[in-house]
Amino acid sequence: MAMTATARHSAFHALRVAEVDRLTDDAVALTFEVPSALREAYRFTPGQHIAVRRFVDGAEVRRTYSVCDPAVIDDAGDGADAGPARLRVGVRLVEGGAFSTYALKELRAGDELEVMTPAGRFGAGAWAAVPETGRGGHFAAVVGGSGITPVLSIMTTLLARRPEARFCLIRSDRTAASTMFLEEVADLKDRYPGRFQLVHVLSREEQQAGLPSGRLDGERLGRLLPALLPVDAVDAWFLCGPHGLVEDAERTLRGLGVPADRVHQEVFHVDTGAAADATARPAVPVGATVHATLDGRSGDWPSRGGESVLETVLRNRADAPYACKGGVCGTCRAKLVSGEVRMDRNFALEPSEVDAGYVLACQSHPVTEKVEVDFDA
Repeated sequence: MAMTATARHSAFHALRVAEVDRLTDDAVALTFEVPSALREAYRFTPGQHIAVRRFVDGAEVRRTYSVCDPAVIDDAGDGADAGPARLRVGVRLVEGGAFSTYALKELRAGDELEVMTPAGRFGAGAWAAVPETGRGGHFAAVVGGSGITPVLSIMTTLLARRPEARFCLIRSDRTAASTMFLEEVADLKDRYPGRFQLVHVLSREEQQAGLPSGRLDGERLGRLLPALLPVDAVDAWFLCGPHGLVEDAERTLRGLGVPADRVHQEVFHVDTGAAADATARPAVPVGATVHATLDGRSGDWPSRGGESVLETVLRNRADAPYACKGGVCGTCRAKLVSGEVRMDRNFALEPSEVDAGYVLACQSHPVTEKVEVDFDA
């Protein structure tokens, strides 16, 4: 399954909303039309996300949503497949959310929104985990709530493109009525009865069949996973959802002996308490300079007190890549070429990327008097 990478730096384009489909009382699926001239730019790999942008009272609002469609694959490698004609994302209402409230209550088919080209690296290392020979592989995912959205893209792509692949999905939701993409997952179960396994846990509602209700925590996962599948034979794990669930699942897999390079995670809904302890942070030097390379052009700019590397670059380069500014999406990933930074939190980069010197610019603050980062690396 040859994946075609999207451009490193993302850009916004106005896309027409083709459909607004109600998924649950508090969630919708938005489908965007992609003009033929932009389809190559919006080609994505499974697990990637897009950002949407609108302005409210003159203030910019950006929000990031994972693509839930299966990926369009250029099998021949000749670019003949021009990319997706449509993009679909899931949006869940967040209390007081500036964009989610608008999406659920005001947005209509025919409206236009500014949409960033795909970004993100969730699961990017998984595709090389299984050789193409045999076109098989055993995969599994633990997801909670809206964490199903990128995993839906990953599952549908893998099962369609690898005739012998198997996939086990363990998903957790509050109630059946709050479950996003319920029909799409049921369709996978019907389409691939021998290759797709579904385990659904409801935390606030009893089911007539299946597992008892309750939170899917580390203790429960530790009993459940070995009973469901041969944990050590799974080629790649995908963990996505609230921080607590992802953390519990990652810790459980580590305790079961799963190598770190087989575990891929993306966090939604991070609590502020998950940030690093401020008392342990080294002070930002006065007069620090940030040297940044972006799209082949470099510059040196002074850092103002307390601001992140991304904020310094944005003051001088409005095209600097970012989406969430929360250390979650990974859009602002850059290579630390020289100097030292303090990264407050990281829920986007995998350990191998951090070991290779990559940082999240939105969470990085200079520790040395000069810091050099390369967004093109």
